Amino acid sequence: MHLYNFPLSRSVKLIGLLLADTAMLVVALSLAFGLLGYDFAAQNQLFYAYLSAAVACSLLVFVRVGVYRALVLYLGLQFVVQLLKAVSFTACLVAAACFLSLPPESLDYSLFPIFWMLALLLTGGSRFLVKVMTQALIQNFRPKEPVIIYGAGSSGMQLLVALQNGEQYLPVAFVDDSHRMIGSTVHGIRVYSPNSLYELIESYSVRQILLAIPSATHAERKEIINRLEHLPVHVKTVPDLFDMVSGKVEVHEVREIDIEDLLGRDIVPPSQRLLGACITAKSVLVTGAGGSIGSELCRQIVNAGPTRLIMLDLSEIGLYEIENELRKRLDASESGARIEVVALLGSVCNRPHMENLIETFGIETVYHAAAYKQVPMVEKNIFEGVANNVFGTLAAARASRKFGVSDFVLISTDKAVRPTNYMGATKRLAEQVLQAMAPDEGETKFSIVRFGNVLGSSGSVVPLFRRQIASGGPVTVTHPEVTRYFMTVQEAAQLVIQAGSMATGGDVFVLDMHEPIQIVELARKMVHLMGYDVRDPNTYRGDIAIEYSGLRSGEKLHEELMIGKSVTGTEHPKIMRAEEDSLPAEQLNPMLQRLERACLNYDFRELRQVLKEAVDGFDPKEETIDPLWTTPRETPQSAPAQENVRRLFQK
Repeated sequence: MHLYNFPLSRSVKLIGLLLADTAMLVVALSLAFGLLGYDFAAQNQLFYAYLSAAVACSLLVFVRVGVYRALVLYLGLQFVVQLLKAVSFTACLVAAACFLSLPPESLDYSLFPIFWMLALLLTGGSRFLVKVMTQALIQNFRPKEPVIIYGAGSSGMQLLVALQNGEQYLPVAFVDDSHRMIGSTVHGIRVYSPNSLYELIESYSVRQILLAIPSATHAERKEIINRLEHLPVHVKTVPDLFDMVSGKVEVHEVREIDIEDLLGRDIVPPSQRLLGACITAKSVLVTGAGGSIGSELCRQIVNAGPTRLIMLDLSEIGLYEIENELRKRLDASESGARIEVVALLGSVCNRPHMENLIETFGIETVYHAAAYKQVPMVEKNIFEGVANNVFGTLAAARASRKFGVSDFVLISTDKAVRPTNYMGATKRLAEQVLQAMAPDEGETKFSIVRFGNVLGSSGSVVPLFRRQIASGGPVTVTHPEVTRYFMTVQEAAQLVIQAGSMATGGDVFVLDMHEPIQIVELARKMVHLMGYDVRDPNTYRGDIAIEYSGLRSGEKLHEELMIGKSVTGTEHPKIMRAEEDSLPAEQLNPMLQRLERACLNYDFRELRQVLKEAVDGFDPKEETIDPLWTTPRETPQSAPAQENVRRLFQK
């Protein structure tokens, strides 16, 4: 139980406050009389009768305007406004009582403003004094953690009030970059320059800094974070302005620094025309809808107003979660009733299923995100990687062309460029499947959108590093020189949709990922921002160790986004069109037939040979850790099993 939760009923508390305010008003009037030389106790009986009526009416006004509804511990500006109204009305009632009961010529009219000020001071000041004493008492029994708020704007002030009324943090100082704010006081807390941070941290034993700069751009936040990185504090942030205004979160909710702030990238506002070109008033299919990219595509597609959204995935839980999320959102919106959302379980490798759903729902646009993307997992399951990534794409593309789908967009990866692993090779072959189909006569425009790592996706290093740091380390990095491209899932999904709208057929779009990030530097920055030091491998000083686990099978030090150097811009500044060579259909189709036979017979040597011939630059090591490759097979595959696989790849 909190110390300020006294075991008294609400009616008892109200009676106590009424009596206290009655005494305060009488004392205020007697002091006002005394200051002007009147003898308050020597007035006539009529005066006391009218004064009693005035005080009684004043208390009713106090109740009416809500003075007694305010909790003492949470008094703020709204209470001050309520009290001003109540005391002003009380002053008018007291003035009326004096005019009705005392000779007008004996009155000094300055009596009433003096009474007004004294009544306001006594009734309001007593409450704020109790608030301060209660907060001090609570703090003594439950000490708060001292924190510094970076940003003395409106969000910083709201955060200050919320934290002062909370039980976890005690704001001790503001820090702000604005010279006009430095030296001023906000709600009793002084504003300092960022140059004073180290002294403030030492003086107040601060372990956390809370960023209250939700309106700053990512570039501005990155600059601030870089200044804070080497301070011995844990840096957290409050939600962005959009989330607070939309009511998704409260201003006092603090959380870890977003990785977007470390990258310093600001999203280019999407073109509404490009976002809606392939979606608005159309029937849209998203394969792999339960994954990171697929689910975000579904969110963005719903915003663009399709008539129907079909979500296909093999993962039951992933599909269930995105369907529930979208239905809740649509139920809460006026336009939601006009959008049909259908969740379908199934594999893109099942061509009859793909043809059936495309024909049944009249699909006009397909975003093909279904793929196995984790390099180590595909290296251990090469056959399934080929089945899903290559033949799944082939089945979806052929079904789309058969039933006149207008636009087919393949979500690809930077690992498809000169791949050193089977996952990248399967994705590059999937790209070539669409490039070979593009020149064929038909209504479908096939296009490919290629980009790097998506922040927050399954297997992303950021949540992994955060968990490792929180558990005391070590943080594991594959290699000290490894770099990767990063992009937020929201930006990637928006750019995929916009790129698909610009397709003419066989296009390979490459998203501008900016400069690649060195993973070990990202790890160091996250360690510092969570308030720890990186442990020195020689002296063992520091908190969190960084260990190198070595590149995993098929991994590269540095990824690329383009195979060739020929690239042209588009109407969007972050979308480029790459001109890349590909195999014609008459050369690719025999390779696909060989690959199909290799899959039917589990002939991994033939599978590897086909991928080496079809995918430029792919030269895997002889060794592999796929259990189906390394385990001896004493008996040939049974006829029923062969038939199941043949049905999977039927044309």
